[in-house]
Amino acid sequence: MVFENFRTQSMTLDEGITIHYRIGGEGPPLLLLHGCPQTHLMWHKLVPILAREFTVVASDLRGYGDSSKPQGLPDHANYAFRAMAADQVALMERLGFASFSAAGHDRGARVLHRMALDFPDRLQRLAFLDILPTTVLYEQTDRHFATSYWEWFFFTQGQGFPEKLLGADPESFLRYELGHLADDGTIAPEIWNDYLRVLQDKASMHGMCEDYRAGATIDLAHDATDAGRRIEAPLLLLWGANNPVWKRFDMIGTWQKFAGSVVGRPIQAGHYLAEEAPDRVLAELLPFMRMQSCR
Repeated sequence: MVFENFRTQSMTLDEGITIHYRIGGEGPPLLLLHGCPQTHLMWHKLVPILAREFTVVASDLRGYGDSSKPQGLPDHANYAFRAMAADQVALMERLGFASFSAAGHDRGARVLHRMALDFPDRLQRLAFLDILPTTVLYEQTDRHFATSYWEWFFFTQGQGFPEKLLGADPESFLRYELGHLADDGTIAPEIWNDYLRVLQDKASMHGMCEDYRAGATIDLAHDATDAGRRIEAPLLLLWGANNPVWKRFDMIGTWQKFAGSVVGRPIQAGHYLAEEAPDRVLAELLPFMRMQSCR
């Protein structure tokens, strides 16, 4: 049973946005944010251990999972990382957590990067799994990156075009993204089936594409406005040693331009660290997060 002893709940925030989440455990608050095309379930291998020491909140981002999926605005502002970050800060505040630590993978980590700039007083410690700053990657796009991270260029197309194609066969899309991990047992059938259940809702495809459209437009504008600002909270960076995109980057050195305190290392895994190598992720994440009470 996944997320055993966790409560499954939803909370409606301002402007009618509902965020779906699970909460469990005891101790200092720890927010977990997922990536694409997944949901909060991506953390299920880690939460039994994390919940022994932390009050864990694992939520679905706006546009994903069982959270709200509003129609995107013309400027995509309601899917900007700024809007998604505000959702999660509001959720944690209503749960009674004025400040907290957080870990995010993929799109969830990008939401946390924005949160660290917009709400620096709320965050105690941060962990980013398998990302570099959005601006860095777009500025240094080459053929290798564009073909490896094709979603950044296909999902951003307009007029509902990617939604129509993806929605016509969501299982083939999910299999292209994650099928190898289902085939080798890394992703259990019950988790796979729930990922697929969500993607069979056409609103999920729209929310996912709007997230990427915002990432290629308004999010870059927000980043440009905040150029030179640094993350204040201590940052742990973990990345997949088998993710070929990172081969040409100095991961720690790059993040040191954006944050005051950065530690981290590669994990022997691909992009989906929390599912592919949960023990290795926990070995780095737990001691780092344990230090939050000392900050």
